[in-house]
Amino acid sequence: MDPEGVRELFDRRMRREASPDGPGCRVERVGDVVRQTGPPDAWNGVLWSGLTAATADAAIAEQIAHFTALGREFEWKLYAHDAPRDLGDRLRAAGFTAGPREALMVAESERIAALGTAPPDGVELVPVTDAAGVELMGEVHDRAFGTDGTALRRRLVRQLAERPGTLVAVVAVTVADGRPVSSARMELVPGTGFAGLWGGGTVPGWRGRGLYRSLVAHRARVAADLGFRRLQVDASDDSRPILARLGFTELSTTTPYDYRPDATTG
Repeated sequence: MDPEGVRELFDRRMRREASPDGPGCRVERVGDVVRQTGPPDAWNGVLWSGLTAATADAAIAEQIAHFTALGREFEWKLYAHDAPRDLGDRLRAAGFTAGPREALMVAESERIAALGTAPPDGVELVPVTDAAGVELMGEVHDRAFGTDGTALRRRLVRQLAERPGTLVAVVAVTVADGRPVSSARMELVPGTGFAGLWGGGTVPGWRGRGLYRSLVAHRARVAADLGFRRLQVDASDDSRPILARLGFTELSTTTPYDYRPDATTG
């Protein structure tokens, strides 16, 4: 893999030329910023920017005004290779809060699919195709990450119903009693060649048994069969070493900068 070339391809196809990732969303380019605006339970935020030291502050203020007028919380998805170099400092000065930094990692889907990692004994992988399956995923999300997955549930149910070809979701359940113990999803954007791996989580008590690797390999097989050449992951510190051992290459890092409009606005 040519990391620099693949990173440029990722920036172009997945950021500068991004398509909406959910029902009711729109992507638009305003000046040197590409942003997505959608319903409250969708992802709202800045996907890409081509700013300079002279234009950054005005562009930041413009995005704050846009999303605040709609009463939306939003995220500025900042990559380490974005310009200007002090963009993160400028976002913090404007009232954004930085989240945990993650690694942008990419791998060839056929290579990962060939690893053939099976789930551990006593567990089976079940495709998620309806609201009942999404609820199982939500249960895993809540237990694995300790956060409220209500908005995620709503978004996934809508996506399965309205844009089924853009989402592949799977939940690992125990064979004995059908309890959900791990889950993950894959976002597909036709024409990009990239399949995004998201939401891989395992409940306490089932970690360290290979479920995460199994879910990665499963989605890689589906991606390869559907003609998506590359897998993309925003990897946490926990998942990054696992993905590196599987053959993923780190291309950059990405940090979410979150902005919450004043409660009295919108």
